[in-house]
Amino acid sequence: MHLSTTIATTPSLELCLALMRGAKVMSRRIDGRLGSLHGISFADFAILLQLGRAPGARLRRIDLAEQVGLTASAVTRALIPLEKIGLVSRKSDSSDARVSYASLTAAGRRVLEESLESAETLSREIVPEDEPFTECSRIFDQL
Repeated sequence: MHLSTTIATTPSLELCLALMRGAKVMSRRIDGRLGSLHGISFADFAILLQLGRAPGARLRRIDLAEQVGLTASAVTRALIPLEKIGLVSRKSDSSDARVSYASLTAAGRRVLEESLESAETLSREIVPEDEPFTECSRIFDQL
């Protein structure tokens, strides 16, 4: 059976596919640079950034998962190497043993601050102007 090469799709689906491809290319590019300069991936950077922005530099794992767009189990797996190298620590809630927090350590804050400048520089190389992307950012924040 021969499939047609002209499968019609909507502009919104094409945009979603283009964004997916672009996100993968962007992530690989930033991963390489952050990895070689700071020893962390772009996903690690996103986790450290969210923790750095949080009150007390700590978040419940479920809240961190939501903020970085991962499942709770994926965040738990991502935090293990960050804990092993001392960038993040695990804290229990004294009032609820079922709740666990991820906390940014002093070393994690230092790596975040150092890698933030690199990530900003890379993002400007990929996206030279921020203004046209403000609306896209708002759309994705609502997802």
